Amino acid sequence: MKITKADKKAAVIRAALELIAERGFHGAPAANIAARARVGVGTIYRYFENKDALIVGIMHDLEARVAARLFDEAYLKDGTARERFLHISGGLLNYYMDNPLDFRFVEQFMNSPYGAAFCRDKIFGEPSTEGVAGALRRLFEDGMDGGLVKPLPLPVLFSLSFGPVMFIMRDHILGLITLDEPLMDATVKACWDAIKA
Repeated sequence: MKITKADKKAAVIRAALELIAERGFHGAPAANIAARARVGVGTIYRYFENKDALIVGIMHDLEARVAARLFDEAYLKDGTARERFLHISGGLLNYYMDNPLDFRFVEQFMNSPYGAAFCRDKIFGEPSTEGVAGALRRLFEDGMDGGLVKPLPLPVLFSLSFGPVMFIMRDHILGLITLDEPLMDATVKACWDAIKA
């Protein structure tokens, strides 16, 4: 069976995701990524200009997968801010429960200069209507306009809402707590309580 270019690119992305999740950005040099993907180092650079472009590309890929999961048929696009918030927060926890490597990559990404640039551009920069960041921004703005969400700066609302979700997921992965449906439900409701007006 012939390996296609799409297969090679997917193998590079998966290998980079795994190595970065396991060892961090500096512990995942291009040679190790290529070895894990079973491709030559030059193959990486056919698809990505450099390692930075690969890392940002992985984040965009993850964002698309998360969005597909969160904005399924159960998502109430015109629901109340609370309904949308609970759906997104619960969906995010469930996604990361099913995809712990993705979580570990995102955690590293968001706590790096890559994450700072991502937040500045996609979340707190020019208003976006696309993806998870755009949906969350609309949710918070609609909630503030309707008096359902505290009138706080967007970075504060994001931190109060999703900071706890990230820490709780990290603690679950580390084995410090065991997340089950009742605890996840209580967690996302507590995050809502932190921002509701």
